[in-house]
Amino acid sequence: MKKLFSTRTSDSAFSFATLLLRVGFGILLLLNFGLHKLTHYAEMQRQFGDPVGLGKNISLALVVFAEFFCAAFVILGLFTRLACIPIIITMAVAFFKVHKMSYGAAPGTGQMALVFLLTFLAILFTGPGKVSIDRFIGK
Repeated sequence: MKKLFSTRTSDSAFSFATLLLRVGFGILLLLNFGLHKLTHYAEMQRQFGDPVGLGKNISLALVVFAEFFCAAFVILGLFTRLACIPIIITMAVAFFKVHKMSYGAAPGTGQMALVFLLTFLAILFTGPGKVSIDRFIGK
């Protein structure tokens, strides 16, 4: 109980926290957003927006790449920092352009985009932690 209120940090606690962030938020992004866009790609092409002027198809492909494939890399801890960059860009566009900085709790607001943006920024700065493929291959 004493450790719970301690202000000291340990390497094992930090590694566990980074693992929890990586796997938890990676799975949330992949399953709740990326997988849906990947499996319904053809249907989404017609309705997907073009927030940065690249065209609907390219925009959707980039979002699927970030939300599904890059999220999978983050979960594994493989090329973690590099994989965070497309996710951060996607969430920044979603929050600032698509949802116009709306962070209310109602569905369709940018609250989740902001949460993912901040979380993957934290992962970018902290790195994958000790429990990752990056650590084993020396990245």
